Amino acid sequence: MMTWDQVTLLMLKQYLKNRRNATDPTKPAGVQANREMAAFQIVWNWARQTAPEGRNEAYTALPWPAAGMERSRWKNPEQAREFEVTDELFGAVYVHACQFLKDTMDLSSATGMRLTDCIKVVLPKDDVLRLKANKTGKKADFDLSLSEVLPQLLARRRGYDANHLMLVSTPDGFPVHLKDLRREWDKARAKAAAKARAAGTPEGEALAKEIEAMWLRDMRKYAADLAEDAEAASKLLQHSSVALTKRHYRTKGDTLKTTR
Repeated sequence: MMTWDQVTLLMLKQYLKNRRNATDPTKPAGVQANREMAAFQIVWNWARQTAPEGRNEAYTALPWPAAGMERSRWKNPEQAREFEVTDELFGAVYVHACQFLKDTMDLSSATGMRLTDCIKVVLPKDDVLRLKANKTGKKADFDLSLSEVLPQLLARRRGYDANHLMLVSTPDGFPVHLKDLRREWDKARAKAAAKARAAGTPEGEALAKEIEAMWLRDMRKYAADLAEDAEAASKLLQHSSVALTKRHYRTKGDTLKTTR
């Protein structure tokens, strides 16, 4: 047990060092330590403005020990994850997915929606899907009639006898939760990887490993690559800059024209 005044920057840095891999500090444990440090900072700042019951002063008046260190790279180094969702990878999992997982994959890859938005967006009365992003609060409208896959999703959903208003639904009319998506994604991905590995070839093994490395939230990456260009991808994903889209989502390079 420590008091607030006993926590120092040196201790925070030592914690990060103890968590990271000695040979590769960008491994998951080192990156996770950064996330834990960010959560600790939130708690610390909350404690500075929140008073316990029966007291007027906050838990602590001390500033965050790492205040002002943002540009000094004091945390463990991180690398942007590079992963391309190809048509082959998408199709390999899609064929084994249950219907609401297929609907989510279609919705996310067609609109760039985050998973939390996919399961919370409301069934539209017409062909215009109206989104208010859960994370950013940004709004967007999608004309579903212009999509190759979403009109089928819309028609199927309207045929369900559902007890909720969300677009994505189980066939028997219940809302879909993140835990449901995770469970069905793990099952479909495992089946797809097993099928690829069953070929008994180096190519099959390589495909299986790529399938196992793919995450459901990578459907946003797939959407970014399906967009016409980086600017269109950035607009689709509602990013504040094209640079952010290029760094974390769009794996395709710019198409350039030769000069002669």
